[in-house]
Amino acid sequence: MSAGQVAALMQSKDASIELLKQQVEALRHRLEWFERQVFGSKSERFAPQPDPAQMHLGEVFPVSQQSTAQRKAVPAHTRRVPQSDMAGDADESKFFDESRVPVQTIAVVNPQIAGLAADQYEVIAEKVTYRLAQKPGSYVVLKYVRPVIKRRDTQQISCPPTPRGVLEGSRADVSFVVGLLMDKFGWHLPLYRQHQRLVAAGISVSRQWLTQLAQQSIGLLEPIYAAQLDSIRRSRVQALDETPIKADRTGHGKMKLAYFWPVYGEQDEVCFPFHPSRTC
Repeated sequence: MSAGQVAALMQSKDASIELLKQQVEALRHRLEWFERQVFGSKSERFAPQPDPAQMHLGEVFPVSQQSTAQRKAVPAHTRRVPQSDMAGDADESKFFDESRVPVQTIAVVNPQIAGLAADQYEVIAEKVTYRLAQKPGSYVVLKYVRPVIKRRDTQQISCPPTPRGVLEGSRADVSFVVGLLMDKFGWHLPLYRQHQRLVAAGISVSRQWLTQLAQQSIGLLEPIYAAQLDSIRRSRVQALDETPIKADRTGHGKMKLAYFWPVYGEQDEVCFPFHPSRTC
């Protein structure tokens, strides 16, 4: 073998070795990334697949009439117009995919036609209100149909109001409110996962609405909690336990030690008072 052939062979080997080094380095970086996903310090060590509905960093948010926040002029600056819950009596806008979400129609009887014969009035229109409800393992939309009637003798037009919900002016039925709190506090399902489940079921609501709904419903339960805690205080026999929990950052990412104090009464009442320290 000549000297030129030996030199060419050595160059080919050097090129192959350099290529293998690059491949090993790339595989090493990839392996380190997977190790961080599996063994890294995270609350959830799972790398989800990219969501096609999720926008990438740098993408321009599409401008649409529904998604664009309305603004009104105020002195010296602009302020976002509050968005309603879309639960008004005359609002017929749909917040769900009717081909995927079952709709249960409920006819609301107009009390103005009580005792009237069928020829004494006529239904001239209908007003529709949608309210989100929940059944075990599924969602359903309650469709309240309220006839707008006109009496032939007096020409008076009337329509029954929408049945009141547990939260005034909200499109959430009491069953949905209960299911939301049970899933969050009973089954430890965060609101963002409940929102993903709603989207997968064909229901388009905002994650912020679920947060506001949880806060408002918790406010409704505060009197019940206070009455139950008073009943425990009056109990002749009581039981108490101390449960430490990390809460309230003190700075630099450190969490401060706080306490739950589960208390038990003689009528099987249980409450979980929270205190930031033992000095309560």
